[in-house]
Amino acid sequence: MEKIMLILMALAQPMPADTRPQATPLTEVHKRDLSCVAAFAIVASEQERGIESALSYPLLTERGRVYAGQVGERVMLETGQSREQVRDAILAAVADQQAKVKNVGEPQDVVAEEMGKCLPLLDTELPAKPKPTLNQCAAMMQLAYEEVYRREKLSKMAQDLKTLAFVLDNRARETMRGEGKSGNESDVILTQIREEMSIRQKNQSELDIDHCFALAAPKKKEQNFEH
Repeated sequence: MEKIMLILMALAQPMPADTRPQATPLTEVHKRDLSCVAAFAIVASEQERGIESALSYPLLTERGRVYAGQVGERVMLETGQSREQVRDAILAAVADQQAKVKNVGEPQDVVAEEMGKCLPLLDTELPAKPKPTLNQCAAMMQLAYEEVYRREKLSKMAQDLKTLAFVLDNRARETMRGEGKSGNESDVILTQIREEMSIRQKNQSELDIDHCFALAAPKKKEQNFEH
């Protein structure tokens, strides 16, 4: 539920009362979009917990949050409903999504059907960013750690980034070792990528950073469908 609430926080600030039109009921399109926001929130939560079936879908933490904000803003603008009303509608949609997978033999099929409806809408509104390579992810996390460390020393965020950078660096080296590269060759490759990424830091936002978290994730767990 924590992930769901974080996504709800993405809703835009309500319009001033004097500019908000008289509230009207949600249309079927609004209900569909809010239902997709709820579905993405649930799947994103499962992905962060390493649930295998959820990880078969595109990573949704960042894109789901942005999509929720855009849908929420659009619904408020078009219906005149308040932020609180839209949040309540999303929570109701979450409850509805959770009810769909209860007491069914193949809950994955229910989720797959929802994703089949919702992912094309997400791709239309927010096209997926290119996925960075494992080596790029290792470089990006190391640079992110160094930047946060300079600003905050060993804060909680810095420690988390340090751990992620260490895991990605190890996995990148293991992959290159499997390709027959020596330790020195791996050092040169990773150093070169870090230098390139440092020069082009402003372009890192164009890459799917969520993919790096997936590459650093521990072994997948079995799906239990407890949201």
